Amino acid sequence: MNTRQKVVFIGVAVLLAVFSAMTLTGHHSTGDTVPKSNNAPSHWAGPFGIDVTLIPEKPKVGKNTISLFIRDKDLQPVSDARIKAVSEMPAMGSMPAMPVPIEMKMDSPGHYRGHYELPMAGYWPLTLSIQSDVKGSARMTFDMSTDRAGVELTSATASDHQPRQVVAGQTVPQPATFTIDAHRRQLIGVTTGRVAYRQLVKTIRSPAQIVYDETRLTDISLKFDGWIGELNADYVGKVVKKGQALLTVYNPQLVATQEEYLDSLRRSDERLGNLADAALRRMTLWGIAPAQIQDMARRGKALEYLTIASPVSGTLVEKHIVAGSAVKAGMPLLRIADLSKVWVDAQVYESDLPWLKPGMRAEVVLEDQPDRRFCGTIDFIEPSLDHVSRSARVRMTLPNSDGELRPDRYARMNLQIDLGKRLLVPEQAVIYAGENRVVFVDLGEGRLLPKKIKTGLRNADYIEVLEGLDEGDEIVTSGNFLIAAESKLKSGLEQW
Repeated sequence: MNTRQKVVFIGVAVLLAVFSAMTLTGHHSTGDTVPKSNNAPSHWAGPFGIDVTLIPEKPKVGKNTISLFIRDKDLQPVSDARIKAVSEMPAMGSMPAMPVPIEMKMDSPGHYRGHYELPMAGYWPLTLSIQSDVKGSARMTFDMSTDRAGVELTSATASDHQPRQVVAGQTVPQPATFTIDAHRRQLIGVTTGRVAYRQLVKTIRSPAQIVYDETRLTDISLKFDGWIGELNADYVGKVVKKGQALLTVYNPQLVATQEEYLDSLRRSDERLGNLADAALRRMTLWGIAPAQIQDMARRGKALEYLTIASPVSGTLVEKHIVAGSAVKAGMPLLRIADLSKVWVDAQVYESDLPWLKPGMRAEVVLEDQPDRRFCGTIDFIEPSLDHVSRSARVRMTLPNSDGELRPDRYARMNLQIDLGKRLLVPEQAVIYAGENRVVFVDLGEGRLLPKKIKTGLRNADYIEVLEGLDEGDEIVTSGNFLIAAESKLKSGLEQW
């Protein structure tokens, strides 16, 4: 080999070595794609890697912002994602679920932003449904709360491919069945039932409290100033009878008026008759009973301390005086309550009020004696709402001859509302997926079809179906969440 051939050979060898080194180290020319990010996404769901950022990090009541960065398996930004986002406080008792939809818009390739407003503090699970015509579909659910910063992933299901067809020039997702063999169904604990028309009875259970019947309260006060002498109504809780002496009171002007009245009676001068009539009228207006005036006239001596008798029978529930107290005219001295009947006030949420009307039957259960039940009818429904709790008072009157229904005692009011026959499915058959409601239809031979339905009224056991199912359809009634995980969303996110 001559010198020139050696030079060419060495040059070729050097070029091959440089090319191999560039290949091994991942270097590309300026015409190649953007280098991949070394930062792995926080969460994965099928073909998508997702980073979720909350602004502020700890959600608050009021306006909030959510930011998403979505990448594919190659860590490249996904720019064609269609995102459905919803934060929903689950239903609690008679309070329905509260969904807060979030409209997501893309700021830059792979970056999506949305704004939402939370009406109250609490637990607000976040559901993201992501659809890409190229990459596939995914659904992720996060724990989110106003008591904690950030989010925590609780479930993620996805599908890289989705059956689709062209309808009227548009590509739309098609429902797809999936199969779970009998052995797997047994392990999951799948049971099925038929959609049927049933009588729907809604039970409203509302916290209640026993209170005084306000129409049976009597306040004791005076129409003149004075000083308390003897006080027979000397402690709260004392039972008094109608006509029983409650207290005595002294007023010098009252004594002078009595003397004037007696003096005019002793004289035979007819001109003094007008004075007697005037004195009698003043005593009557001050609240002195005719029997007391007659007794005073018969004895011919003025009463220094006037006796105040109870106008009703009942129980002393308030006392604002002691013996010797100086009192002013109109000042409340005592309050007497007739406890032979009491009110039961319940707080019923706004969503349940349209079903109630006066005259409906209701049941009251004592919290500390659940075996004691009292039946009656609704007397009154408050015409306005409490602006904080969004509830109104619903009242019924109960007899209380034995005194067991003590005011301020806690209770529960149960109201049953017959809503008639409706197309119903068991409550546990329905999966809540953001704004959508999904059931699994059993097609036989192990084939299941996820189907989105429109729901209506509900009680603790059943949910009304307005659209999506027919009477006689066979649906899965238990094991739904495990089936959802098993299916990996083979039917596509558009059904969810």
